[in-house]
Amino acid sequence: MKKYIYLSIIILSLYGCESNTYESLEEPTVIVDKATYTKNVKSIIDQNCIGCHPSSGQLIPLETYDQVKDALLNGELLDRIQRQNGAAGIMPRSGRMPQNKINTILQWNTDGLLEN
Repeated sequence: MKKYIYLSIIILSLYGCESNTYESLEEPTVIVDKATYTKNVKSIIDQNCIGCHPSSGQLIPLETYDQVKDALLNGELLDRIQRQNGAAGIMPRSGRMPQNKINTILQWNTDGLLEN
């Protein structure tokens, strides 16, 4: 009888072990129209970048459409946000953004960097 109890506990323990990351749990962002800075990208930048990248700071400013567009066009923004966790220079410093947010920025680039 004890064998069945131990076996049941082991099976339930293994069954309960599942590997999920925050990225796999997060809903994908679906952009119906073309992505724009105002509708899709600004909130991502505000939540993840403005704290360290204000216009008055020493780092590349990311407060306005033109500043974000320039950072994307020179390659710096895409390079930094696509680095893997633990890589030197990853942005934001707290860890990689969820892939759906990175994909939104990539889509904005593909769609022509529209402002509105």
